[in-house]
Amino acid sequence: MSLLDLPGARERRVATGGIELCVVELGEATRPTIVLVHGYPDSKEVWTQVARQLADRWHVVLYDVRGHGGSTAPVPLRGGFTLEKLTDDFLAVAAAVSPDRPVHVVGHDWGSVQAWEFATVSRTEGRIASFTSMSGPSLDHFGHWIKQRMARPTPRRVGQLLGQGAKSWYVYMLHTPVLPELAWRGPLGKRWPGILERLEKVPPGDYPTASLPDDAAHGAWLYRDNVRTRLRRPRADAYAHVPVQLITPTGDIFLSEQLYDGLDAWVPQLTRRSLPAKHWVPRTRPDQLASWINEFAAANESASQGGIPVRDTAPKGAHADRFGGQLVLVTGAAGGIGRATAFAFAEAGARVVAVDRDAEGAARTAELARLIGAPAAWAETVDVSDEAAMEKLAEKVATEYGIVDVLVNNAGIGLSGSFLDTTVEDWKQVLDVNLWGVIHGCRLFGKQMAERGQGGHIVNTASAAAYQPSRALPAYSTSKAAVLMLSECLRAELAEKSIGVSAVCPGIVNTNITATTHFAGADAAEEQRLRKRTSKLYGARNYPPEKVAEAVLRAVVRNQAVVPVTPESHAARFLSRLSPGTLRGIARLKPPL
Repeated sequence: MSLLDLPGARERRVATGGIELCVVELGEATRPTIVLVHGYPDSKEVWTQVARQLADRWHVVLYDVRGHGGSTAPVPLRGGFTLEKLTDDFLAVAAAVSPDRPVHVVGHDWGSVQAWEFATVSRTEGRIASFTSMSGPSLDHFGHWIKQRMARPTPRRVGQLLGQGAKSWYVYMLHTPVLPELAWRGPLGKRWPGILERLEKVPPGDYPTASLPDDAAHGAWLYRDNVRTRLRRPRADAYAHVPVQLITPTGDIFLSEQLYDGLDAWVPQLTRRSLPAKHWVPRTRPDQLASWINEFAAANESASQGGIPVRDTAPKGAHADRFGGQLVLVTGAAGGIGRATAFAFAEAGARVVAVDRDAEGAARTAELARLIGAPAAWAETVDVSDEAAMEKLAEKVATEYGIVDVLVNNAGIGLSGSFLDTTVEDWKQVLDVNLWGVIHGCRLFGKQMAERGQGGHIVNTASAAAYQPSRALPAYSTSKAAVLMLSECLRAELAEKSIGVSAVCPGIVNTNITATTHFAGADAAEEQRLRKRTSKLYGARNYPPEKVAEAVLRAVVRNQAVVPVTPESHAARFLSRLSPGTLRGIARLKPPL
């Protein structure tokens, strides 16, 4: 779907500096305005999906940078793309679409580079309410960054310079006369959509547009007119006069994260976000971008109208820059590890869906998650072993809350007792919950993630029992070993969809699972005694579920495959690799119950 196909889209022409800019507006013009500025070699259509989601609340404005898309090119091209002239263009657009109130600016790639100019020059003061930057640094800040590392060339700083220098290979190529134009109007222009699809996982569709070869050829002058000049003589007064939100794709092949070290010195009100994605996030992660842009602009809108200044709108919990606004679903969330995990994501600013067959416990988790910091939290009552119920849950979540960004399959039950005492019904119950519950979650929500095409992460709670044999836990260990192998297989399959899969393997954790564990072969009185004895042992160990929750968040951030938690889990994992015979010998010992 193109921009002009969106409901209410309208196009206008804005004259500035001898050229005409093609401007498209969405949403009611009486609302506060968000201006989306595209990068190289893009046109405004790179923002189509983001703009569509923002238009329900904002007056959204997109324009083709001079020489791109439907905008005319300066004559001559040389000297026609300076940051000063690009700032003139922005001011002309802002005056046309929002003459009486400041606008919120969002820039990607070269759209962000030029928007840093907008946000730091005095003649734009009062015209900008906030600025969201992604994948495009200020050339002035970049110039000072280089000078600082050259002035004091420690091994770390030299490594940063060499690393960013290697990532900037294309900048050198674009300074070459004529050749970039020939490449873009020849084979590179034809192959570029396929390159984006293969390397960046950009879904095919109406982007890039047919104007790409000319856009890219004209846009080479963005680099030629600005890069060398600003890097050699960066402005000393390049201080932002507006609140800034920095969104950093952690997999950006063109820009290193270290490039933004020290940015706080240039920005008095800085909110940092990071996103596990590559460079073209407006096309690969539009949902998350729209959520963060909406949140940041809304928080700063009152400040632009004379309200109390907003210092920092990001959640303050650990990993807040990573999970703010994301949708996280946790099963088994009524207590223990599931509840602690829901709380940890809530503290990081995520929206949380707490799922459990215990309706009251799930509701309590959702209520507390909202108090802790989740912008929204909901409770759902489901038995994860029920396929039909899980299918209804997946449909409801997608319809009412959105596609899940992080799925934590945590629901599980305990079962202890010898193999010969374990009945078929015992086996069925533990496999239905511990294994089939995970399968249902991965199949249903994983499929939604894959079809959306914007990545995601699945965390499956296995156990140290998955790789530590025990004569007392044959059924439970089997279910968790299956979860571990399922996770490994899914990780291999879903990697091409940018979906990570982690298996978290706790050891002895102080939760209430021991109070409900079934002991095969024991009568009611003996089972009650064994439960009390096991709960006492786990309580004496006193390893809190909050530490497992921390490991879950780290697993997602680092995209870890297998995550042992607790010292005994690490030890068992080590022995399973180094000396499996030792673990087999330990497995023969009777548990002290």
